[in-house]
Amino acid sequence: MAFKSEDDKNAYWRKNLRLMFILLVIWAVVSYGFGILFRPVLDMIPVGGVGLGFWFAQQGSIYVFLAIVAIYAKKMRELDREFGVDDDE
Repeated sequence: MAFKSEDDKNAYWRKNLRLMFILLVIWAVVSYGFGILFRPVLDMIPVGGVGLGFWFAQQGSIYVFLAIVAIYAKKMRELDREFGVDDDE
């Protein structure tokens, strides 16, 4: 389970870092942007008796974080298989 070449190793880490960067930006926008910066605007949209901004600050960012973890795991499994470094026999 080793990389075939140094170029493969570098490509793997570039793709990994790109994926992490994208997911971290999404997490920051949802948790900080929706929960704090855009909260007054989002609170105009009611969700279960409270504003959408409040919902994102209390619940939504947690759900998005869990989705990000699942997406990262799925995408990394695909990346591992693409580069031949997966644990599957």
